[in-house]
Amino acid sequence: MLKPQLINTTKSSTPALSLLHNIKPFFSSSIVPFHQTKTGLIHKTNFGTVAAVSSGNSVKPSTVAAPISECESTVSTDDDEKVVTVKAEVSVKLPTVKFLSNIGVAPLIDGVADLVGKTLLLELVSSDVDPKTGEERVTIKGFANKTICNDEDQNNNDEKEKGQTVLYEAKFEVPENFGRIGAVVVENEHHREMFLAHIVLDGFLDSPPVTIICNSWVSSKFDNHQKRVFFTKKCYLPGQTPSGLKKLREEELKNLRGDGTKKREFFERVYDYDKYNDLGDPDNSDELARPILGGPEHPYPRRCRTGREPTKKDPLYERRSKSRNIYVPRDEAFSNVKQSQFSAKTLKSVLHAVVPSLKTVLNSKSEFPHFTAIDSLYDQGLSLPKLENEGQGFFKNVLPRLIKAIKGDNILLYETPELMHRNKFAWLKDEEFSRQMLAGVNPCGIQLVTEWPMKSKLDTTIYGPAESAITKEIVELQIKGIMNIEEALEKKRLFVLDYHDMLLPYVNKIRDLPGTTMYTSRTLFFLLDDSTLRPLAIELTRPPKEDKAQWKNVYTPGWDGTTNWLWKFAKVHVCAHDAGIHELVSHWVRTHACTEPCVIATNRQLSAMHPVYRLLHPHLRYTMEINALARDALINAKGVIEAAFAPGKYSMELSSAAYDKLWRFDMEGLPADLIRRGMAVEDPTAEHGLKLTIKDYPFATDGLLIWAAIKDWVTDNVNHYYPEQSLVETDTELQSWWNEIRVKGHEDKKDEPWWPTLKTPDDLIHILTTIIWVASGHHAAVNFGQYAYGGYFPNRPTIARTDMPDDNPTEEGLRIQEVSLEVMISIVSNPNDEMNFMV
Repeated sequence: MLKPQLINTTKSSTPALSLLHNIKPFFSSSIVPFHQTKTGLIHKTNFGTVAAVSSGNSVKPSTVAAPISECESTVSTDDDEKVVTVKAEVSVKLPTVKFLSNIGVAPLIDGVADLVGKTLLLELVSSDVDPKTGEERVTIKGFANKTICNDEDQNNNDEKEKGQTVLYEAKFEVPENFGRIGAVVVENEHHREMFLAHIVLDGFLDSPPVTIICNSWVSSKFDNHQKRVFFTKKCYLPGQTPSGLKKLREEELKNLRGDGTKKREFFERVYDYDKYNDLGDPDNSDELARPILGGPEHPYPRRCRTGREPTKKDPLYERRSKSRNIYVPRDEAFSNVKQSQFSAKTLKSVLHAVVPSLKTVLNSKSEFPHFTAIDSLYDQGLSLPKLENEGQGFFKNVLPRLIKAIKGDNILLYETPELMHRNKFAWLKDEEFSRQMLAGVNPCGIQLVTEWPMKSKLDTTIYGPAESAITKEIVELQIKGIMNIEEALEKKRLFVLDYHDMLLPYVNKIRDLPGTTMYTSRTLFFLLDDSTLRPLAIELTRPPKEDKAQWKNVYTPGWDGTTNWLWKFAKVHVCAHDAGIHELVSHWVRTHACTEPCVIATNRQLSAMHPVYRLLHPHLRYTMEINALARDALINAKGVIEAAFAPGKYSMELSSAAYDKLWRFDMEGLPADLIRRGMAVEDPTAEHGLKLTIKDYPFATDGLLIWAAIKDWVTDNVNHYYPEQSLVETDTELQSWWNEIRVKGHEDKKDEPWWPTLKTPDDLIHILTTIIWVASGHHAAVNFGQYAYGGYFPNRPTIARTDMPDDNPTEEGLRIQEVSLEVMISIVSNPNDEMNFMV
């Protein structure tokens, strides 16, 4: 859109305007001094055009309109045309001064702009077209004047952190025949961005005030020439868009898509796709090179494009930012409230200050000497070196959810995890081990055994015999004559946590990494009459390598000392496998990586006035910011995930393999997921239409209540806006949205036959319910219990560091086989990595 020129025809004698004239050279050359008269300013333009067009520094005199009162605006009208005075109140939150310098010319200019009422230029846009021309009506423009600061924020001790809320007001003389206000266009005349909370328009005859919810950053016009558009709350399908808003709707979407070129700047709002080609840092070291995720070799969902420069060694890789700030569209960044819970500043402080400080203390320790040393983190604390320029409150500020107290001189005391608080020895018990398969932090891995014997689907010439070593005889011995294997299968009593095929291709590579070992695992459970599980057997396997044949062994609970401790060691390996798959697949891939394409497509293809956009927006917000932080410090080369989890440098490759083999959109909804894993069957007579295989399965029982609530809510919305089936098929934005999620967002799976079609309201209900469930219910299940279960890492070790004794019959192996709890700690812990994970 072209900018209207502000015309100065008289010389002001007011002090404010004199000051403005004195600093005139500091303004951008694109700004022309404005017209000031006794009654103020006026602008009259069509959207996307200007009524007063500047050619160099000359302005056509005919574009000067009649003056009005200061900070008011009107349009020229016929003498007998009636007008109403409409007041606009804009609630703005200024950015915190911590991130912007208050030194220099720009703050002075902004202060003067506030003083003379030149901060926000507003344009009222009619929903109607001009009946005479058939074109969009002329917009009504006016500047909003700063009035007051919010007293509550002014008196808040945390004002510097939260920013300052300011109210701006403007008045418009609006013709009665102007039509309904459909949008407000905003231009920020300040040199720094502002956060617009809302705009309230009041004064319409026989009409209540119009509230426009913004909740968006508006960049300075000196950074971004594109004006911001905020539509009213009323939703429209594309074909139902009022004539006066159609062009505005299309132009806004075009701006959000960008042109796919140049590096993106922090203030921009452009959404585009790219591969995960920024996890490694090959320019820094060959050891930091990582494969590009996305493409035939490593299929993966797409992320948001940043446009950073390529690396010097390989133009296909994107150079990592030295500033550690990764672009996300501006409105995807955390709000002030979210910042207090999970901010970029907090994460970086933790990873780049706290963790190194912890390592300074722990460098001399390759392992905790005994379990009471772990307990001391929660009841005695850990002495830390003082951080430069930080007081004792630093740790509590950056880790408010984990740190219970800072005692004395920098004594770090961790919050006791809920599981440890209830029973610190629960993790040793088979009952708790089984319970966490159904109600722990990764309750979506267990599945029903449907065939016997269990077999691998991998190439036997590479990975060895396919048949599981868990035999019928082992199972029937463990269930002690309750039933035979055939009855157990028929009655759906056998369940398995099976990571055999997922992990086996990576075992040998991971075993070559220092400080770790790796097997694959199958863990078999038996369903008791009280709807609880009892573990029967654990099979650990490593594939053949060079002169070593495939090794596999089965461990079962036992009563003698050796069998009992071997069983416990085997459970450690299973827990490490489950922790890695949980973090990389259940959590990262399914709820973060696979959701990002939905976020991008929603903003690129659905207008902000589209009902589906407004339905999805609260559930998708902040996903991209969290994912960017993850690429910066969690899933990157030498990041927390590689340091703290068993797959190490192969972690993201493993997540790609899981996405390739396991992820299907049609199976991501809770009912379909339960049916696929054999945890439920369809039953029209049962609640939610499903009969659970295990009645006491909290992830399913609670999850289905949430799923049903989401579906009911989505159904009401869809049926309201799509009362006829044809409306779904003819909704151009909706069809482009769904096509882009498949074809661009999940490009490596675009030709899969299982993608749902989008032709009917029922199709749309299922698609939307699935997306919302994954981003909310499923994510909550695999995210919020992490510290409760993983905060005490013997319960959920992320790495098993020692081979099973019977796989390594050395003196050390025999020693481990003969001793008990005190040696087990060497298998599950390394202080540095565990601290990384806990933080």
